Amino acid sequence: MAALEPNVVALAWFALFSTLCCVGFLILSGSFPLNALRERGQASSPVLALVNGALMLALGGLTLAFGLVELQLTSVIVVAGLAFLFAPASFEIWPERWKDGRTVLAIMALAQIGALAALYRIGGDAFAPLV
Repeated sequence: MAALEPNVVALAWFALFSTLCCVGFLILSGSFPLNALRERGQASSPVLALVNGALMLALGGLTLAFGLVELQLTSVIVVAGLAFLFAPASFEIWPERWKDGRTVLAIMALAQIGALAALYRIGGDAFAPLV
């Protein structure tokens, strides 16, 4: 494995963050357009959906930046592609109540904030110029 990617720990973190981005995108896509939940008879929160969208953009961008700084380009492409390919399959087996609603958006926001904090902690050297 070291011959393919010398930084296996960063590769594992990148795989986790990429998977979270893909699953988060699927969760977030159920909230747009902003009145989609209301039309299905569920409580909606447009502010929470927009906050999640902003967090998703930040997490996706910083995950990509982390991968490009810490990993070989081929590793970034392969792992991001695998996350993009297999995340929908894991999302499809979730119960319906876990896919939509305010509670799911709130949990996703907390997960994204936690992932951003972890990403900053493990990739602090890469993000030092950004802060």
